[in-house]
Amino acid sequence: MNKHNIIIVEDDEITALNLNISLQKHGYNVIAICDNVTQAKNKISTLSPDIVIIDISLQESNDGIELAKIVKKKYDLPFIYLTSYSDDEIIVQAKQTEPYGYIVKPFDPSSLHATIQMALFKYDLENERKEDINSLKVDKLNLEKLLYSKRASDKPIVPFGGNYHLDISICETFYKGKKIKLTKKENAFLRLLVAQLGLVVSFEQAMNYVWDEHGATENSVRTLVWRLRNKLETDIIKNASGIGYYIEE
Repeated sequence: MNKHNIIIVEDDEITALNLNISLQKHGYNVIAICDNVTQAKNKISTLSPDIVIIDISLQESNDGIELAKIVKKKYDLPFIYLTSYSDDEIIVQAKQTEPYGYIVKPFDPSSLHATIQMALFKYDLENERKEDINSLKVDKLNLEKLLYSKRASDKPIVPFGGNYHLDISICETFYKGKKIKLTKKENAFLRLLVAQLGLVVSFEQAMNYVWDEHGATENSVRTLVWRLRNKLETDIIKNASGIGYYIEE
């Protein structure tokens, strides 16, 4: 196992000591132990750990949650909360920071190790997904070129789905010559499908192109497709289960 560097942020000296011993036994490098937010921020900034373990209730307050927000936003590092059964009232606040796991006090060394490994795995997976999303981004200029290449003649008309056509000069969709009234997002998604006829448009591609990465989720895409299907005369949008949607070429 590669030795991962860990910073512990815990103001209880005994708990911090036990964590340090347990982590070292499992092959981790504990590069700093901090008992307050200011010290933790300095160490994280200078030492660049692989993961941070944070006590939610630093100095009997929710300073751990505030620190976690900084770790996530400024440093983009995975973090795990230390918590106890008496922390139930602030768990809701803690969840909003999207931690990579929880360790309950008094902690079990095996569970500690498993939680860290899962957190690191999840973090790496998310980074890979971000890279995949970037590689799947559909550039607006390239999309226009794709649409242009699919014209049936020298006119700006792209036929699809039987009796439909897209007029790329005015960004409007027609069925048997009659215009279909679509919202801006519906129209953008349909253009994405038509530009890639016969190919699956993934959820990631849809979210990046239609919403331009502003808070969209897979459910946002599903809702958009449901509305769009209700406006189209025939069922031309097909499901690629768990992946996305497509229109047959």
